Amino acid sequence: MILDYLKNAKLYYGVSKGLEKGFKFLQENDFSKMEPGRYEIDGSNVYAMVQQYDTKLIENCRWEAHRKYIDIQYIVSGKEKMGYSNIKNMKEIEYKEEKDFVHMDGNGDFVTVEAGEFAVFFPEDVHAPCVSINDDPKPVKKVVVKVRV
Repeated sequence: MILDYLKNAKLYYGVSKGLEKGFKFLQENDFSKMEPGRYEIDGSNVYAMVQQYDTKLIENCRWEAHRKYIDIQYIVSGKEKMGYSNIKNMKEIEYKEEKDFVHMDGNGDFVTVEAGEFAVFFPEDVHAPCVSINDDPKPVKKVVVKVRV
């Protein structure tokens, strides 16, 4: 897992060409003017999903992981807690291959991610996004960039 500000994204370009493409997309677009939806960056290898939602109470959030993609989760506006745990500490409940979604169960730690910050979750990084701060759901606009492993 990586947690940092978008202004520092260049530090991570060398990790992979796909991550570099994803970070450049985040740096070059004004998401306050973009509608929610899917945006192609490099076909199914790198794409973005612009999302708007209200954060949820922790009991309504699920632990998840992905086998085929890395997530870059960038907060455009608002803030949320994101859970994190290494996959070795979790139990797999179900894998939905068509969505590359692994539902996991277990416990982890939480960090607050605010506007201008991103979190990168690799396949071994189980995460629980969309969690409200202090059990008080608030609106968030977020971009999730999916980068094929």
